[in-house]
Amino acid sequence: MSRLSAHFQSLKARGRKALIPYIVAGDPEPGVTVKALHALVEAGADVIELGVPFSDPMADGPTITLGHERALKHNVSLHDVLAMVSEFRQRDDLTPVVLMGYLNPIEITGYAAFADAAAAAGVDGVLTVDLPPEEADELSAEFRRVGLDPIFLLAPTTTMARAARITAAASGYVYYVSLKGVTGAATLDVDAVERRIAELRTVTQLPIGVGFGIKDAASAAAVARCADGVVVGSVLVQCAGDRSVTPETIPAALAAILAPMRAAIDQA
Repeated sequence: MSRLSAHFQSLKARGRKALIPYIVAGDPEPGVTVKALHALVEAGADVIELGVPFSDPMADGPTITLGHERALKHNVSLHDVLAMVSEFRQRDDLTPVVLMGYLNPIEITGYAAFADAAAAAGVDGVLTVDLPPEEADELSAEFRRVGLDPIFLLAPTTTMARAARITAAASGYVYYVSLKGVTGAATLDVDAVERRIAELRTVTQLPIGVGFGIKDAASAAAVARCADGVVVGSVLVQCAGDRSVTPETIPAALAAILAPMRAAIDQA
């Protein structure tokens, strides 16, 4: 059983919902990332989604795109991201880490070489945004060879037939995109999310994480009532890019955003 699967099983047994923060590796500078990861765990993160900087993050809105650009100013590469995970693992061997990014850097590295390097660094799962499951057999086979979970996206427009195919190809958890559009969108219809999650549970027993549109404690708690995990990204990346926050204070600032969400989710 993977670390992700075991972690979600443990959370379910304790009646706890996963809080899953997302930050971009190397944003706003490489020395911040590992400290930020530890601060997020201390603030209540159950799983970490770590964005791999990419020059054309097509699924991301302006806020996260700027995070990618800030990291790329320091030439942060996929190799650097794996080194950050490896450094994080020196102190934390429990918290699952999922890389979230795009296919191009993986293709350049080579599927087998990337899978080997990711597993050696301590990565638990990979969400490749622009790789549909219909085209992912070769890469997913390499992931499973080394014990990595392939994670896929589900959208409000995904048909139930396709949702069944997607979830059959996934492991660890699936990521439900709660809104039509890119990350950072403004409107979250919690009732619609709840109805959709109920439908998705008829085709999969995998944990369902929900992201897009979760910006504060209230929205996190509302989504936690129906989802297995709450993914928080844009508000954290926005904080990392805030000019009033210095690199030294970014970890504490991120933790200050996440901690109230953790408390609200637990109360919900």
